Amino acid sequence: MAKSQKKQPRPKAETPKGFRDYFGADVTERKAMLDRIAEIYHRHGFDPLETSAVETVEALGKFLPDVDRPNAGVFAWQEEAVPGGGSGDWLALRYDLTAPLARVAAQFRNDLPSPYRRYAMGPVWRNEKPGPGRFRQFYQCDADTVGSASVAADAEICAMLADALEAVGINRGDYIVRINNRKVLNGVLEAAQVEGGDKADDVLRTIDKFDKVGRDGVLALLTTGRKDASGAEIEGVGLRPDQAEPVLAFLTSKGASNAETLANLRSAVGDSAIGAEGVDELAQIAAMLDAMGVGGDRAIIDPSVVRGLGYYTGPVFEAELTFEILDEKGRKRQFGSVAGGGRYDGLVERFTGQKVPATGVSIGVDRLLAALRAKGLAGEAQIGPVVVTVMDRDRMPDYQAMVAELRNAGIRAEVYLGNPKNFGNQLKYADKRRAPVAVIQGGDEAERGVVQIKDLVLGARIAAEASLEEWKAQPAQTEVARSELVAEVRRILG
Repeated sequence: MAKSQKKQPRPKAETPKGFRDYFGADVTERKAMLDRIAEIYHRHGFDPLETSAVETVEALGKFLPDVDRPNAGVFAWQEEAVPGGGSGDWLALRYDLTAPLARVAAQFRNDLPSPYRRYAMGPVWRNEKPGPGRFRQFYQCDADTVGSASVAADAEICAMLADALEAVGINRGDYIVRINNRKVLNGVLEAAQVEGGDKADDVLRTIDKFDKVGRDGVLALLTTGRKDASGAEIEGVGLRPDQAEPVLAFLTSKGASNAETLANLRSAVGDSAIGAEGVDELAQIAAMLDAMGVGGDRAIIDPSVVRGLGYYTGPVFEAELTFEILDEKGRKRQFGSVAGGGRYDGLVERFTGQKVPATGVSIGVDRLLAALRAKGLAGEAQIGPVVVTVMDRDRMPDYQAMVAELRNAGIRAEVYLGNPKNFGNQLKYADKRRAPVAVIQGGDEAERGVVQIKDLVLGARIAAEASLEEWKAQPAQTEVARSELVAEVRRILG
């Protein structure tokens, strides 16, 4: 007797680790937000660009590795070898929207205008260790200008970022765009007699801790070291106190106005030519922002912007939301950064061998949407479609005619397509769909040329608050002529 084949186990109905599904409101609210941002980008002369989700690993270049798993930063695979065509290419899902831009700028350099302004929105994938709020697939929203060395391009990006935040509903006073310059920091390192290499990287990492440990903590870390909160000794960078002084002057140079901040920065960079160039660029950006109507209530020069300085080559900026929210423990804290960017070289250089100046910004889509929800600007219960119920399945053409009239009038509507035998289930379905109205027409109503219109929102409120007599009166359900269907539904919807 032949052995019976082993039954294959059913697949688990679950998303892969580090991924998630997006339902109704998540999708529609994100789209509405991105549409408003896209309108601002379009108004500033930027063109949309959609690149392939898959790039060659060679084109992606140096990708962002997982700290815990070096060289595992992307989802990559090798194509099967094609007969007569050699081995297949190594391909990978894009890990950001900038690397594909580099390839596009090089591939179509003879066709694209220069400078090339583009914006891109879409999912990216990173093969990193997932954690709370950290997913392997997430959305990015970028805008870049490729091919312009003018700091006017940086000023334009900053102004556009401020406009975009206001377009989605963030009020002035609830955000600030902070601007710094890598060249200024290079001048500070020069004034501190710190050359490039590991020591410069150590100084950069120490500067990044200024918000957490303050001036004295940074001074200790730049020189001999300090003890952390647990009492563990943290080794210092090894600078002399006189070397650390320009760095501290840089970190504490924020003044009451851009003019005061710029004056303090000039003092911090000393005789450094590159540092003076960076301060001059910041002064130009500040002047251009003022000319565009972006004052100090929207964008400021701020030396505390240090994240990413190891990557950027000139101006850097980030948008911070300044209003308070409650964290998971009920404590008040500022919402924080939702966008960042800056000027960088080498975007297209890997493909062409020539440096191509570029500047851009990336908005954290999920963080900005979370901010809108925290401010009550998103996250409200979504209204579902009007549901036309089915009392007689043989009259489906009549019900389809009703729903077509509603749709043609611009009203979202659908016919119930489940088993119509139990009318109660149809109303339960309408409730689950968050339908504001149910349309009912049985044989009797059809003969008399009328329809029953049930206001489900009012009905739910009456059921929760009204007396028995009021509930029996059924004020939430009205009978109107069939010809008045659209008008009555429109009245209820307001």
